[in-house]
Amino acid sequence: MNKQELAEIANAMVARGKGILAIDESTPTIKKRFDSIGVRTSEDRRRAYRELLITAPIQDYISGVILYDETLRQSTKAGKKFAKVLSGAGILPGIKVDTGAKPLAGHPGELVTEGLDGLRERLSEYRRLGARFAKWRAVISIGGGHPSSACVSANAHALARYASLCQEASIVPIVEPEVLMDGDHSIEESYAVTSRVQREVFAALSELGVYLEGVVLKPSMVVPGQQCSTPASVAQVAELTVRCLRNAVPSAVPGIVFLSGGQGPEDASAHLNAMNASSVLPWALSFSYGRALQAPALVAWGGKAKNVAAAQAALAHRARLNSEASMGRYAPEMEAL
Repeated sequence: MNKQELAEIANAMVARGKGILAIDESTPTIKKRFDSIGVRTSEDRRRAYRELLITAPIQDYISGVILYDETLRQSTKAGKKFAKVLSGAGILPGIKVDTGAKPLAGHPGELVTEGLDGLRERLSEYRRLGARFAKWRAVISIGGGHPSSACVSANAHALARYASLCQEASIVPIVEPEVLMDGDHSIEESYAVTSRVQREVFAALSELGVYLEGVVLKPSMVVPGQQCSTPASVAQVAELTVRCLRNAVPSAVPGIVFLSGGQGPEDASAHLNAMNASSVLPWALSFSYGRALQAPALVAWGGKAKNVAAAQAALAHRARLNSEASMGRYAPEMEAL
């Protein structure tokens, strides 16, 4: 473990005014994205779309890009590896390393993320291919007696084992415990579960001796379930999310990059902005959005080469707005292109 290098990378990932673009969708997931705009999926179309994203003028707002295994191995149409394109623009290449959430035995309806088998060897290869950070996502649901202690414990332990293996390979782990928005639970229930999950995750990281200065946390915001009849204000989401973090996240962690978790682009920006505008915090608070960054670009592209410039402009605009939100300077009127 190279602690100095890990800390330097982690701090670069959460540099002021910058966040992370997630383009690590699996092949089935990106097919769903393409289906939504009426575009048939193929390896070449996936490559073309990801080239669009990777070569967009976003280096002033984006510190790192999370790639999928296929994407890390792909190149631009001109033959330059995507990881080298990113590095050349001053953007850190990252890689999703989990193999997905699978049913947790003995606990119907609950999931545990898998992918630890062979991870040491895969991390070594990813490092050679240019990856400097990695991501592992755990998913926790609320409702029907969930989450169980077994589910929270199993996912926290897997995240800690993953993080330890990453640091052994001098790769910064993004630790992502996502509390899902699916359901009708209240924001108070979301707060209670998110607090519990985050505390257990950091206990597991501590138990395995993970170097916290070389970790980036990627949590969900504290929001009510999508079917909840009582909406939450932007201020309430910000206040409860920050309170949750203060009670669970050690100050040694250099930064926190939120997932959007199904929020619309404008909501994700507004919530992040409110947290940064109202609080003095021991860690940087920024973003690691997938759909909330990509959605406007995907629609603008529509699978047509003639639309690449418009799609890149849409991505850069969304990235700039979230950059402003990470500094508490976003305003809704900025949404107009």
